[in-house]
Parts: sequence; C-alpha cells; structure tokens
Amino acid sequence: MGVPGTDPHGIGAGHPTSEGQTMTTQRTRSLGRPTLDAVAARAGVGRGTVSRVVNGSPQVSPEARAAVQRAIAELGYVPNRAARALVTQRTDSVALVVSESEERVFGEPFFAGIVRGISSALLETPMQLWLAMAQSPAERERVEHHLTNQHVDGVLLLSLHDADPLPTLLEQRGLPTVLGGRPARMLGDPAGAYFVDVDNAGGARQAVEHLVGQGRKRVATIAGPQDMGVGVARLTGYQDAVRESGGHVNDAMIAYGDFSETSGAAAMRRLLDSCPDLDAVFVASDLMACGALRALRDAGRRVPEDVAVVGFEDAPIARQTEPPLTTVFQPMEEMGRQMARLLVARIRREEREVPYVLLDTHLVHRHSG
Repeated sequence: MGVPGTDPHGIGAGHPTSEGQTMTTQRTRSLGRPTLDAVAARAGVGRGTVSRVVNGSPQVSPEARAAVQRAIAELGYVPNRAARALVTQRTDSVALVVSESEERVFGEPFFAGIVRGISSALLETPMQLWLAMAQSPAERERVEHHLTNQHVDGVLLLSLHDADPLPTLLEQRGLPTVLGGRPARMLGDPAGAYFVDVDNAGGARQAVEHLVGQGRKRVATIAGPQDMGVGVARLTGYQDAVRESGGHVNDAMIAYGDFSETSGAAAMRRLLDSCPDLDAVFVASDLMACGALRALRDAGRRVPEDVAVVGFEDAPIARQTEPPLTTVFQPMEEMGRQMARLLVARIRREEREVPYVLLDTHLVHRHSG
C-alpha cells in the first residue's frame, strides 16, 4: 500500500492548490527526476513490469528486463529507496559481519576474495552491501543493535567461532542469515543450516596424500583454531590421510595457530622442538605456511629437500614465497558469490532442495613440496 501523495519509485506527486501550481508541478516533473511512468513509456512496457524489475523480481521476461534496464540507463532513473521501502517492506541492504579485527580483514587476501565475490553477485540485484567488523565487545554491541529488519534484509556471517551467539540471535529476529563456512558443531549434521563452505577435509586429505606419495615418512601439521569448523575439518582431513596411509596420528606432530603468519612461525618452531626428524608439514593456511617457511629457514632446514611444506588457500602470496608454495586451492570469490546468491534466495523466500553449498578444492603444485 502506497503513501498518499508519494510515488514509491520516484518523486512526490504533490498536492496542487491551483491550476498554475499544477502546471508548475508537471513542468518540474518533466524537466527533473525521471519517473517510473517515464521509464515504462520509454521501454514500451507497463508500470508494473518496471516496478518488478526495479525490485529484483524474477517474474519478468529477459526481453522486458533488458528493455527496462536500457530505459533506466537512458533516462538516468534512480529509485527512491526510502519511499520504496515503505511499499516493499525491504531495505535493499544486506550486511557482511566479520568476527575479526580490521587489520586482518583488510590485510589478509581471504577476506578480500570473499568481499569481491559477494559484491559481484549483488550487482545482479538492487541490493547494497555494508561491512562491519565485530571483534571487541563494543563493536559487537553496535553491530547487534543495527542488525534488525528496519536496517537490513539479511546478514552474511564470516569467520565465526563456535561460542558466537550471533547466528541464533539473528534467527530469533527473523533475519535471513547465511554463514561463510560451517561452525564446528555443524560438521556432522548440516541439516537445516544455510551456509557456503569448501571441502576443507577433502583438501587437507589431498595435501597429505601428496606428501606421502612423495615418500615423506614423518608428516606433521599446523592446524587452525579448533573452535572453528574450518580448523576442525582440515585437522580431520590430515588425521584421516595419515591413518589411511598406514601411519599413526601422533599429538606431538600437531601444532596449532590462528591462521596468521606469526602463529605459523611459532607453531613450526614447536614442531621442530618436539619432532626434529619431521620431513613434511601440512599447514592449514597459506599465511601460516609463510611463517613456517621462515621458521624452517631460521632453523637451517632446506625446503623441500629437508622438509616439504604444503599450505591451504592458494592466496597470491603462495606464488611469492621462496620457494613458491605448493597449496590447496579454495575458490574464495566463488564462495562469496554463492553466499550472496543464497542469501538473496532466502530473502525472496525461494525454495531450495539443499540449503547449503559445498565447493571443491584441488592441489596446486609448486616447489615447496
């Protein structure tokens, strides 16, 4: 239901009090901001068709959509978002909330790839993206206050830890939500969960199988945080591959980091202390692998002659290390695109047979292992 005297897609209709005032209003409209009716006339379609295109409805033929989009571009039509929100009950905004520091979000390539993918998918819709970092209690309080259906139509959550109450809070508020990666508690039973993830366990298994196939006998690992699904899954893949190769999982061969380069170097030093005869290491992220390479170099170990190293992600830095890093590729931009598309489908209440998306990984061979 519209607001009296308001064009939900253009400018106010006005309330003329005299003939002269009416003419002035019409003349202003004809020379000023283009209206929905003007777009319809230019495109040769009905006003309702233009409205459906502007609102991102799928119930428009490709031909009509193309004609409307041409007319919008030619006329320079810009929808009135505030007025349209009163009609559609939507804000045309979605939030990406990352539970990490600003330094990591803007400094690590994983996050940049995800954001690029999300942005490219949202270009296909009228929706705008806003980004929030929520690590400190004050940041989280501000973000939680803003995440309501008065401000956003849906939320994308990234880098979640298992204790995070935000997914439950958002579901209680009725806000469509999609997770980037599974929390550890969902690894066994993803039923009913809306998320996009990569085959972390399978990718880790490929990495270890490759190292064993190269003749490595003492394969260690630097695992990620165990309160995150990605950390648990990559460690599980390592353990499965060790057992399948006839080996025994030894806790002394496992060290932990937080996906940062510094933590990778520290974990590698711990492994060298506990298992000085190791001849390979699978590292659960490329940044941690960079730290591991530095620690190995400082310890006088040659890569790959003495110790082979395989990372996970195929970040740009993997091509710049010395030697270049063998790693497991994960499709970061595609992950972001799929997250955005899944959220848009939820917002539009589109039915899906499976509420989640799992993306494949593969090994990229370079010179570190």
